[in-house]
Amino acid sequence: MKTIRKNQLRFAALPADYAALCRMHLPRPIHDAAEYDNTNEIAEAFAGFENVMTAGQTDYFDLLASLLEAWETTRILASKKTPVETLRHLLDEHGLTATGLSRILDASPKLGPMILRGDRAITADHARQLGRYFNLPAGVFIE
Repeated sequence: MKTIRKNQLRFAALPADYAALCRMHLPRPIHDAAEYDNTNEIAEAFAGFENVMTAGQTDYFDLLASLLEAWETTRILASKKTPVETLRHLLDEHGLTATGLSRILDASPKLGPMILRGDRAITADHARQLGRYFNLPAGVFIE
């Protein structure tokens, strides 16, 4: 598969209909970093234009986003990180703080920092709440 150069794609140059978009880049499950980069490059061309996309472009963009999310999820699950390390990574990726973690868990503002320091364990209930929030299996947050 040919790698697309950065900034080569612009939204205005993308086809408006789904079939033409598929001819340009057929969406498929992502198996390696190169496929991820190619899919991400196309998805980035759509970013910020959600309000002006055609129905076909919206469907195509949603599919690309799902494929990217699936790849990212498997990478997180395949990593050897502890649940707390994974949680720290996710909080950082989403721009959240320890206090934000407390809000996600609907708990005292002190709980998030305690979990991240290792003073408190992630309970099964916390894992379910985190799984729902980050759209991941709860098992990611349990040792």
